Amino acid sequence: MIVKDKNQNDIIDQELINSFEIDYIFESKPINRFKNKPTIENINSKLNNLKTKINNIYNCDLKNNAKQIVFSDGNSMSPIMIVGEGPGQKEDELGKPFVGDAGQLLNKMLAAINIKRENVYITNVVNYRPPNNRKPEPAEINRYSEFLREHISIIDPKILILMGSTAMEALFGSKIKITKERGVWKEVIINNKTYIVMITFHPAYLLRQADQKKYSWADLKEIRKKIDELKLKV
Repeated sequence: MIVKDKNQNDIIDQELINSFEIDYIFESKPINRFKNKPTIENINSKLNNLKTKINNIYNCDLKNNAKQIVFSDGNSMSPIMIVGEGPGQKEDELGKPFVGDAGQLLNKMLAAINIKRENVYITNVVNYRPPNNRKPEPAEINRYSEFLREHISIIDPKILILMGSTAMEALFGSKIKITKERGVWKEVIINNKTYIVMITFHPAYLLRQADQKKYSWADLKEIRKKIDELKLKV
């Protein structure tokens, strides 16, 4: 009887198999080749570190004149992140964003597209109340925009909603007008990651200019459409 030589590839394959631990080959748990999703504990830890960093800033008139920091509200795991301008008197008192009249309108706006406030994440460009509720100055927007960018990176939203010209300026600069930029999906790159953005009017502006609500309603419908398109759970 003629014995055929073993195929060289078979020999190499067998040697490779013998070089591995049996427990490794037949490991019951699958090998995770993908990056693990951040846990809520990890995200909240990063948020606490950012809040501490903002609380420790110095030479800031906003901080010196405010009662407390107004950091954020809502679900830190949400795919939707809303950015407003800055705290008002009510927000300064309670330490939460959008709790005054503008906040009540925001709640209604979200409800109109079947979103509960507690299912989104909310913050502002500046985290301390500007004196007399004035608009933050360009230098203040520029200073806090660095914190905002870090904030966005931590939350890592699928959809970023910028409410008002201050939020728009913080990420896109002051050379553009909100009346021309609202209602159109845009993109912003933060830490080498691209985020889709919808710019719309701030609820406080809508309280003063009720005739502009029709434009905000159009923006809201676009946001709802994108949520459904991306199959996001909110």
